[in-house]
Amino acid sequence: MSALAVPLWDVSNGQGLRQLAELGLALLLSSLIGWERETQAKSAGLRTHTLVGVASALMMEVSQHGFTNVLGLDHVSFDPSRVAAQIVSGIGFIGGGLIFVRRDAVRGLTTAATIWLTCAVGMACGGGLPVLALAVTALHFLVVRGYPPLSARLRRGAAVAEVEVRLTYRTGRALLPRLLETCTRRGFRIVHVRAQDVPEEGADRTARVLLRLEGRGDAGRLTSELFEVDGVLDAGLDVGTDDA
Repeated sequence: MSALAVPLWDVSNGQGLRQLAELGLALLLSSLIGWERETQAKSAGLRTHTLVGVASALMMEVSQHGFTNVLGLDHVSFDPSRVAAQIVSGIGFIGGGLIFVRRDAVRGLTTAATIWLTCAVGMACGGGLPVLALAVTALHFLVVRGYPPLSARLRRGAAVAEVEVRLTYRTGRALLPRLLETCTRRGFRIVHVRAQDVPEEGADRTARVLLRLEGRGDAGRLTSELFEVDGVLDAGLDVGTDDA
């Protein structure tokens, strides 16, 4: 039978109650995930997550049932996994658009991850895997609601040092990457780097750099080690604490 001879509402061709139920499940689960993001006033909320989940489920239905009428034709091959792979690649554009940097802090990573997860939940629903879709939705709420208090408890009782290190060093020796590596090796996270050249005084050119760091390492030992690096002319330190 040709493709044109197939009835428009042929329920045997992937348009039955099972497929509608799978789309309905995707609607429900993605709405739950979106509702949680909406309550947190995130940039991608109820509508975005719901649309992502339902659209992913529909594309999986198309992948499985949308090409059955051409499978019997000569020189036609069918790989349903190709559509699923394109869904995973395409959702990265939405997730990437939610991540931005403000005042040296990265925002939107969790919301971008939930968009990716919602896409996977919708794909599971459309692929006929409702148990996995339900389990992953439950795990989503466990992670986004349960992990922040756990993280705070793990950090509790330890003081996080906020360190500002001011260095003057000779340029032309690729010292800055080495200095940054020393900071991370000593247990500090680099929050901000600001460097500027110093007007020439003699033959050697110098530069000043301000490093803002966070960590639980020994700030005094870090400064001593930085000062001992060949080419570093001066090192200063300011330390504060942030009780986590």
